[in-house]
Formats: sequence, structure tokens, C-alpha cells
Amino acid sequence: MNEEYDVIVLGTGLTECILSGIMSVKGKKVLHMDRNSYYGAESASITPLEDLYQRFHLPGTPPESMGKGRDWNVDLVPKFLMANGQLVRMLLITQVTRYLDFKVIEGSYVYKGGKIYKVPSTETEALASSLMGLFEKRRFRKFLVFVANFDENDPKTMEGVDPKKTTMRAIFQKFSLGQEVIDFTGHSLALYRTDEYLDQPCMDTINRIKLYSESLARYGKSPYLYPLYGLGELPQGFARLSAIFGGTYMLNKPIEEIVMENGKVVGVKSEGEIARCKQLICDPSYVMDRVKKVGQVIRVICILSHPIANTGDINSCQIIIPQNQVNRKHDIYVCMISFAHNVAAAGKYIAIASTTVETNEPEKEIKPAMDLLEPIEQKFVSISDLYEPTDMGTESQIFISRSYDATTHFETTCADIKDIYKRMTGSDFDFAEMERKKQDIFGDAAEVS
Repeated sequence: MNEEYDVIVLGTGLTECILSGIMSVKGKKVLHMDRNSYYGAESASITPLEDLYQRFHLPGTPPESMGKGRDWNVDLVPKFLMANGQLVRMLLITQVTRYLDFKVIEGSYVYKGGKIYKVPSTETEALASSLMGLFEKRRFRKFLVFVANFDENDPKTMEGVDPKKTTMRAIFQKFSLGQEVIDFTGHSLALYRTDEYLDQPCMDTINRIKLYSESLARYGKSPYLYPLYGLGELPQGFARLSAIFGGTYMLNKPIEEIVMENGKVVGVKSEGEIARCKQLICDPSYVMDRVKKVGQVIRVICILSHPIANTGDINSCQIIIPQNQVNRKHDIYVCMISFAHNVAAAGKYIAIASTTVETNEPEKEIKPAMDLLEPIEQKFVSISDLYEPTDMGTESQIFISRSYDATTHFETTCADIKDIYKRMTGSDFDFAEMERKKQDIFGDAAEVS
């Protein structure tokens, strides 16, 4: 370990593993350590089930009705991948897809007036949906056509809209869309968690709706993908990539000190030895003096013996509870997967409800989601602090990831990865350059099956 590295990475969360993979591919000498005995840090999948009971300090062991403990891989952070999103692109470019199998999530649902409705995934479904009246559907269709054709480099497609100035609220008014359709569009398609976007320039929202539509177009049932054996497979896939390119991995390594000289990181001390480095990447838990708390997320993992009611008995889905349906500022999400994804024993389902904490009674806040899941066989409640760096690494060369937020997908995680990459290297993360590097090494890429 007493060696010199270009980059040392602490923590094997997804953000850290992707960056470690990218840096290794770029020819950097990387050492990756974690104080835990397992991969994934905050974004791990816990197996066997006994470990989950211990982690949440539940007395006793899982009942026999839960099946074999080893059949379970339970995600600590519930998220799906957008089929056309940035993480899938990173997986394809780096060919980490060769280590993973994905399934399409069977449907997306939205909560309205105490009931759940399927988010229409085709034009036919949209026309048949009871979410909107007939005239509203026509206006909504016009709006979707406008979004699909919108190109910020072609004024002809803009219909007088200035993508940098016109607010999203003004666009909704332009198409005479009512409050319920606005809710549905902003929260179920653009996947915003609050309503702040309404008074911001419309370009970001238009891009988000395009991402949703393009992701949906790839596989048809929903825009989301999920890896067999759980999300913990993702960091491990990128860790393998890093190892192929010469990265060194060490689990179970207590980190005693981050060694600084003149305000700049020069190494990491573990078990009495110092590994030297030029740059350091880590999650907030390794440098609590360089981060600030910006909020909390409550996540409730629920084990069920039944699919969620009113979903047509599908084995995976997402449910969005828009904030103003339940008088909140932030949406509540439910992600459900099951034995079909090799994450639970036969006949069992895992539903994870999550939201941003707004009061000092977070379990009450998440009740509307829990009511949809009854009866619940066992629940595991966690309330996690959200951190972001106060030190951007310019002087110290310490680059700290943000905590995983309450969003339902990995787009914000990818934005953080690109931001850290830019701060570390001084240049934007370039998908095309990564593809060229990969071509040099792997030859032609294999597609996702």
C-alpha cells in the first residue's frame, strides 16, 4: 500500500465506483478503499436478509415465511435507470453492461384523489386514460407534439417560445392545460419533486419530458430499467471495470487520516501505512468537516406477499404521489420490485417508499404511500441526512460526492459525477471521447439485449 497513486477513492458507492472506473480507463493509477466489508456504501444491496434485520436493529431473525435469507438483495436507496438516460449511456460506453442483466419496470402510476392511475405509455393509452377529459386530451396531445419537435437550434420549432426566458408556466398557459394535467406533466413525466420549475425557463422541463418519452419509446412498458440482483450490482460492475484497467481495490480498510500538506491532499493513512495521491474522491462520511447537511430523506423498505393493489398484479412498478395531492412541498415515491428480479424469495415483493423530510414526524409524512401497500409483512425505516460538499476541491484536491437524493432515478447522480469530473480534470465529461477510448480497447461494442 505504501505507493504513489494518481487518485485514491474512499467509499464504494455508485458515484465513487463510476468515477474510479472512468479515471482508470483514462490511464490514471487508482487505489479504491472502503471501510465496509461490502461494496456499495450508501447505495448497497443487502444480502442475506438476516443482515438487513441486524442493520435496522430488529430483534430476532426473519420468520420462515420469508424463505431463504440468501434469496434477498435489498436496496438501501430505491432508484430506477431511465432507459435513455445518462447512466445507461455510461454503462454502454464502458461496457459494464456485460456484467449485468436488466428488466424493464412494468408500469408507472400516479396518485390522484386517493387512487392510483397508470401513467399512459402510448397515445392509445393516453386517449383511453381516465386521468383527463376528452378536450384536455386533445390539448395535451398538441403540447406533447410541440415538445417532441422542439429544437433549441431551430427557431421554426419554437412557436415564439424563448427556451432561455419563457417559463414553463407560460407554456402550459399557451396550450390551455389545466392544473391536474400540469401536475401530471411536471411530476410524472418531467419527474420534478416540487413546483419550483414552473417559474424557471422551460428548456430543462422540455428536455426532461423528451428524456421520458425517448426512454419509454425504447421498451414500451415504462421508461425505467432495473438490474437483476439489485442496484448493488452497478457499483460492483464499475469496480470490475476499474480493476481491468489496473485499479486496486481494498475493502475492510479503516481510514485513519487524510494526510494534508499546505492545504492540499497528499495521501491517506490506513492501518499505519500511508498511500500517497495527487487527488482524492470520497463520499461525505469520510470528510464530515468538509460537507454541510442540506436536508433529510425518509425511506421505508416494505416486504409484501402481494403485488400492489390496482396495478393489475404486475411484478414491478413505480408510483408517484404528487405533492399537492397530499398537501406537501415534495412528491412521495414508491418503487416496487420482486422475486422476478432475483431480489426477494419466491412470491415476495419489495416496495420502498421515499420522500424528502419536511416535518419532525417523517413517518406521518409517508403514510399516504404506506396506505397503498397494506398489508405489510415487515418494514424497515431509515431517515438519512443529505450532505453536499462545502469544499469544491480547487485547493485541497479532495472531491466529495453528494448524498443520494429522493429522486426516483440516477440522473442527479450522473450530474454529480460529471461535475466532479470537470472539477478534477478541468474539462467536460465527453461521452464521445470515452467511446473512442473504449473502441481502442474493446473493439466494437455489444448492445444491450
